[in-house]
Amino acid sequence: MNRIQQLFREKEGGILSIYITAGYPEKEDTVPIIRALQDHGADMVEVGIPFSDPLADGRVIQQSSQEALAGGMSLKLLFEQLKEIREQITIPLVLMGYLNPILRMGMVNFLSRCRETGIDGVIIPDLPPGEYESLYRDQFAKYGILHSLLITPQTSPERIGYIAGLTDGFLYMVADAATTGKRDAISDSQRAYFSRIRKMDLPVPALIGFGISTHETFTVACRYARGAIIGSAFIRMLGEEGSSQESIGRFLRQIRQG
Repeated sequence: MNRIQQLFREKEGGILSIYITAGYPEKEDTVPIIRALQDHGADMVEVGIPFSDPLADGRVIQQSSQEALAGGMSLKLLFEQLKEIREQITIPLVLMGYLNPILRMGMVNFLSRCRETGIDGVIIPDLPPGEYESLYRDQFAKYGILHSLLITPQTSPERIGYIAGLTDGFLYMVADAATTGKRDAISDSQRAYFSRIRKMDLPVPALIGFGISTHETFTVACRYARGAIIGSAFIRMLGEEGSSQESIGRFLRQIRQG
């Protein structure tokens, strides 16, 4: 069984997924950060593929991506860094990135490298669902890589049903139609959106992302979905405090316990 499926089967709620930018703060930090996240209780890690034009990402993640690229990070190097990751990491790993660098590698080659490396799933924000269904869905299935698609507060109920039907891993509920970034509280309109999606009783589990940054926002998100994804707040912490076991452990404790 795919590790993502196993996670959602074994854990009913409170799932914490952490987004990191590959090669940030330093080029060789990716694997040690993943190890520290696992050691301190993260349930899943999303590894961002640095890209020069990350349209859906806010300032913090954009800056981390630019610094990683300037430091020599690339998709090819990322796979090299991760080639022995399953000797020490057991939690699910997801690659999140934009379509352009993936297509430069070639989708089949990319998916093959994912399987060889032990990657469980992929998120490609700028891959249209219809294009995924017609061009790539069979390839993902062939290599055993789960694809998670995104919905927003503006996605219609009919399209949500369609996207959920295409999603093999988890449904990524974008909490805010704006770019990624820290938000201090969950608004009433966001709560209404979360509640509406929960009541749809979709066939795949959901995680809430974009703007989840504190114990309070994480706790609220977990009331409406199986868990949440934290990105910008963690990237900001790495930039300010570094990637030590101590700083990463402290961050996760703050999210879990307040």
